[in-house]
Amino acid sequence: MDYKFFRKLLKMAYHKSSEKRIRQTVGKTDRNKYYAKTMRNALKSFRSTSTKKEADEMVPKLNAMLDKLAKKNIIHKNKASNLKSSVVKHANSLK
Repeated sequence: MDYKFFRKLLKMAYHKSSEKRIRQTVGKTDRNKYYAKTMRNALKSFRSTSTKKEADEMVPKLNAMLDKLAKKNIIHKNKASNLKSSVVKHANSLK
């Protein structure tokens, strides 16, 4: 991640608490990006599966992942619900 923006903010911060808040935001942003990217990769690998057995094994793991991300507010709860629905539809469409 490009920290130039955050370094500029740190120079502008007038309180220790605001400096700490900026540092925490950097960490949280990195974590959230990692989790979101992991989710997208998992969905991509799920959608590329062609056997029903593989898909049925992956569905509970994907649903759990989406629920956790929605609970942590990394993705919106409605987006998680829509993705879970599409995952199950894809799994049911396989033979």
